[in-house]
Amino acid sequence: MPVDHYENFPVASWLVPARLRRPIEVIYHFARSADDIADEGDATPAQRLAALAAYQAELDRIARGETPQTALFASLAEVIATHALPIPLFRDLLDAFAQDVVKTRYADYPELLDYCRRSANPVGRLVLHLFGRTSDEQLMQSDCICTALQLINFWQDVAIDWQKDRVYIPQTDFPHFRVSEADIAANRWSANWAALMDFEIDRAMALMKRGAPLVHALPGRMGWEIRLTVQGGLRILERIRQVRGDVFHRRPKLGPWDWLVLGGRSLRM
Repeated sequence: MPVDHYENFPVASWLVPARLRRPIEVIYHFARSADDIADEGDATPAQRLAALAAYQAELDRIARGETPQTALFASLAEVIATHALPIPLFRDLLDAFAQDVVKTRYADYPELLDYCRRSANPVGRLVLHLFGRTSDEQLMQSDCICTALQLINFWQDVAIDWQKDRVYIPQTDFPHFRVSEADIAANRWSANWAALMDFEIDRAMALMKRGAPLVHALPGRMGWEIRLTVQGGLRILERIRQVRGDVFHRRPKLGPWDWLVLGGRSLRM
């Protein structure tokens, strides 16, 4: 599918079974467009929250069995009905995007994880519902992968998020490593900053590895899709570590050679 944003990881690629590509695309467009409401353009916070509230109202219509007022939600209603998807998962996503409008700092790691629970984990859970893989263990593994992916994006985009006055590194981590937000503002790398980033990288890597066994629970090509996603996340972490956490001057991202590496590593999973 065409994607207007740079993505580290595959979205509804050819590896996804054909019958599920459209449902995944619809879910992606819902999440992407809602995220853009919170992040993109020059709308005021009040305008952003009002637009997200309109999305919530459309979900309310779907929940009541009424016809949505927009094409996006008409498609979403069809996907929800066909695949019995839990509407609260979509509500969680909107709640996280609304939080992005008004909250720019996270006191500690548990608070950040709670945000990830709503901003990232619902997408993985929706995919598992599409495949009928919803055991407690499978949902837990999916949550680990999705939270790890969210954290990886945070560590990758420290400098970019600063331009939006957002800091996702937990506030309690700064003094422990003797760095501060002033280092982000000045694009100032140091050995202490590298140590902080190593700490955050280890957190994301541990989550990703805990969730990785999920690839064996998903059938056929989808298992390979998740393999590439897991390996893509781990590769970005490697890239961040290679530049010793200097995401100010060298934002790590995946290139053509990396995808060859990901293919080989996915085979070994």
